[in-house]
Amino acid sequence: MQSLMDNISFQIIVANASHKDYSTQITDEMENSAKARGTGIAKRSPAYVETKMEEGKAVIALTSDGKWAGFCYIEAWGHGKYVANSGLIVSPEYRKYGLARKIKNEVFKLSRLKYPDSNIFGLTTGAAVMKINSELGYIPVSYSDLTDDNEFWKGCQSCINYEILMSKNRQNCLCTAMLYDPNSKRNHTQELALRDDFKKDLKLFDRWVRLKKYVMLKLNKSKDTLTSIFL
Repeated sequence: MQSLMDNISFQIIVANASHKDYSTQITDEMENSAKARGTGIAKRSPAYVETKMEEGKAVIALTSDGKWAGFCYIEAWGHGKYVANSGLIVSPEYRKYGLARKIKNEVFKLSRLKYPDSNIFGLTTGAAVMKINSELGYIPVSYSDLTDDNEFWKGCQSCINYEILMSKNRQNCLCTAMLYDPNSKRNHTQELALRDDFKKDLKLFDRWVRLKKYVMLKLNKSKDTLTSIFL
């Protein structure tokens, strides 16, 4: 699994215990990236990332000289009925090389190999990630289509938008939910048209993300205002 651009070569492989030295760098960048975007992610410790590496449930991208370039891992919920490709991160130094797409493709393949009958889902505020998911066969869904495993939703507690999620009874938030169903023939005209439209233009995703953020934050602000009035 090699890619070459501007004389930089990347190796994208299934991570293992030999890659544990990268864990702190990976989790630090996850946190820094979330802060820069002004959004939240479920915070993970280096130890958690190392466990995923040891289990063979992660994909890592390295340069030819051994520098860390990107990462993503697999989580299973509801006794393996649902699988999430989580923590996608690319080092700032290598964000113009199409690595996010390549890493997502590889972790998706790994998920299908380890959990062939599982629904693969994701929650994201990133337009680029939404487009990549769409190309892999995901479609936007409601939160009720995701796992009801409480352990998954506990992971959102470290997100800055957790209050919004809980105020919506875990039925909506700033993140967009997307799902890949391996048993679906995906022959519904509306779903196919929507996915094809999203594939064509990243701006559609970007507009959707900005609109949802505007609506959700405005609704939450209105709720806070009403609460302060009546208290």
